[in-house]
Amino acid sequence: MNLRLSLAILAGKLAAMASRTYGNKGSSLPGMVARRIYPGTLQDLAAQVGRGILVVSGTNGKTTTTNMIATVLREAGYKLSSNMEGANLITGVTTSFIRDAGIRGKISCDYAVLEVDEASLPRVLKEVKPGVLILTNFSRDQLDRYEELDRITGIIREALVQQKQMTLILNADDPLVAQFQRSTSFPTVFYGMDPNEQTPRTSFQTREGKLCPFCGNILTYEFFHNSQPGRYHCPGCGFSRPDPQVEAFDPVIEGGRARCRLVFNGQEAELAVPVQGLYNLYNAMAAFTTGLQLGLDAQGMLDSLNRYRPVAGRMEVLNYKGKPVYLNLVKNPAGFNEGLATLQADRGSKDVFIALNDNVADGRDVSWLWDVDFEMLGKDHRLYNRFICSGLRGEEMAVRLKYAGIPVEKVTIDDNITQAIKNTLSGGAGAAYLFSSYTALWTVQKAIKSITVEGGAAR
Repeated sequence: MNLRLSLAILAGKLAAMASRTYGNKGSSLPGMVARRIYPGTLQDLAAQVGRGILVVSGTNGKTTTTNMIATVLREAGYKLSSNMEGANLITGVTTSFIRDAGIRGKISCDYAVLEVDEASLPRVLKEVKPGVLILTNFSRDQLDRYEELDRITGIIREALVQQKQMTLILNADDPLVAQFQRSTSFPTVFYGMDPNEQTPRTSFQTREGKLCPFCGNILTYEFFHNSQPGRYHCPGCGFSRPDPQVEAFDPVIEGGRARCRLVFNGQEAELAVPVQGLYNLYNAMAAFTTGLQLGLDAQGMLDSLNRYRPVAGRMEVLNYKGKPVYLNLVKNPAGFNEGLATLQADRGSKDVFIALNDNVADGRDVSWLWDVDFEMLGKDHRLYNRFICSGLRGEEMAVRLKYAGIPVEKVTIDDNITQAIKNTLSGGAGAAYLFSSYTALWTVQKAIKSITVEGGAAR
């Protein structure tokens, strides 16, 4: 028995108890404490995983994809260790193992499913040896923390080439993700989405994948799904969208569900998930493709995904006195644009709440708001009763909405998040949409819980 490991685990578990006592989630502090006592905590525990470690990384969709993978594996009968709550730095990854480990330093699980922050991926890969790496997409995210995308993808590339072997599950529609097949030569399985009649051939949103990652020429796109994902090719070196082994056709979002016709291994089936947003089909395809790679039953996975329930804050559906309430985490232009697209697709009347913070975990620079396509709301503002802005940078949010063409009489600022949410939920619209940046989300969730308990509402 490793006494330092045992002491680290014990200290981590005590830190988790103390953190929860003070109303915090305790998802990162235990790992931080344990690593201070014994830096090898994560490496020793991860080495005990039975069948393999799966790592999910990228800019958007990590938490949802991780939870979807965990869902299909658990329902297939496997025992897991996973940081499903979204604490994705190395301290959060360590915490997930501490939670499932015994005091004697032993852990028993078939798979570990780990969400890892893209900037933390190189550091995690030094201590954890995954058999499968799933990459969702890459877009600008908190430039004061992550710097430019070419630097982040370059760091990840350097970390991957130092790995002996792994299988990559890659989004074929994102050139910044698809590049890793050629640059690593690892076995790769691609997933992607075919266009339909509504798929735009041009895009006015911020697009990251403008240049070929290999020769620097401007990529030519045939269509876009959102931001840069789509069908592309480089006229310079020939780099192009690879043919996916798992591909979605005829995507439809209706009745709070996303569904498509899924083609894989010469088979065809319907994929349906009870969450809104085209991007959630990408997350579901990533989970399904991962399961295929692990040999899971296809129909069993489709059934599991059909029963999936979104994690808190990821287009989570609530109910307040019969009114649908949607809660979504927003942290960068690409993710916010997808949330706004879902909002705009709802043709009923809506009240909108936006909480924006600029703490370190959010990114201190909020200039990214000007890359979000709020103008789509300004063009159709009659569908929105009002916008209530809150959080540490609520004023900046209100200014951005004004410049997007939303009448100033529809925009209010309320520093009290709980009261602002009460006003949003009690509005006269048919639905309420709540958007929150990262560090505001926990406050928003607690406020919603207190309000819904008070109002007798149910999820």
